[in-house]
Amino acid sequence: MTDEDHMAHALALAGRGLGRTWPNPAVGCVIVRDGRILGRGWTQPGGRPHAERRALDQAGEARGATAYVTLEPCAHHGQTPPCSEALIAAGVARVVTALTDPDPRVSGKGHAMLRAEGIAVTQDVLADEARRLNAGFLKRVTQGLPMVTLKLATTIDGRIATASGESRWITGPDARRYVHALRLGHDAVMVGAGTARADDPDLTARDIGASHQPVRIVLDRLLAHAPDSRLGRTAQTSPVWMVHGPNAPTAARAAWAATGAALIPCPMKDGHMDLTAALRALAGRGLTRILCEGGGTLAAALIRAGLVDDLIQITAGRLIGAEGTPALGPLALSHLADAPAFHLRSQTRLGPDSASHWSRL
Repeated sequence: MTDEDHMAHALALAGRGLGRTWPNPAVGCVIVRDGRILGRGWTQPGGRPHAERRALDQAGEARGATAYVTLEPCAHHGQTPPCSEALIAAGVARVVTALTDPDPRVSGKGHAMLRAEGIAVTQDVLADEARRLNAGFLKRVTQGLPMVTLKLATTIDGRIATASGESRWITGPDARRYVHALRLGHDAVMVGAGTARADDPDLTARDIGASHQPVRIVLDRLLAHAPDSRLGRTAQTSPVWMVHGPNAPTAARAAWAATGAALIPCPMKDGHMDLTAALRALAGRGLTRILCEGGGTLAAALIRAGLVDDLIQITAGRLIGAEGTPALGPLALSHLADAPAFHLRSQTRLGPDSASHWSRL
């Protein structure tokens, strides 16, 4: 097998950590000697132990082996010793990595430590795939923002509800399970105040054997969503973060704080919550990947601000017509050339529905 084959294996392992390792990256590691896999691992929930430590522990004895790691091994002392030191102590002969870690505490230092001990280092194997996998971690480190995936569930003609407001269920059970899996692969699920009030959502991952739940976020300028809602009643068991404006009433703040929800203040901009500031605050709390599930006003605002990285449209084979509620609010476009452009990454059939995954150009 080639370096690319083993790195693809390590990337598949890394993907198991998405949504569970923040603020740490989701990393995979495979240790191979003489064509035989000795050990493999991925970053565990909460970011510890690291993938390399797990793989080395499984290998038992790795002298002379090659370690395939999806991100440069860390070089700094944190809650655990550096993984570069662990690989050196294990006597590996070669380390193959996909990406250099942009974290200034690491950035090139891990590779340098390995080379200084005579270990052969090969870099940038399946770099594009690794960059894609850890886009959220990379964006948080380099830009101070989380990766945002916008999910839209619509009819063929782009509607999310009838004129009377009926919206359950536009898509079928296969599509809903797909969305719950999406939630598990993100650190948090986010909605706007209008959606929270209209739908009284749980925003949890259900019916797929979830062992954890994402953080649930509501952008609610005045904290108008009821504390005795489903989110408020479950804030003690699954985290709820309420992002609010400076004029949120004191009584509403106290009521939400009493539920166990975290309150995150956000400044205003042009009469609306400053979404860039809100996302920076969320990144400051460690979030790397956020799944936004609407509604149309918030979705349009995020797109206008250039804050949407990926867009997943789940389409049902139904038609509602112009009187239905559109998936997006106004984008204030005058020219087609100004329309935000996305690149189609993949399409998936979900029973009678389909999912299209787009990334911003």
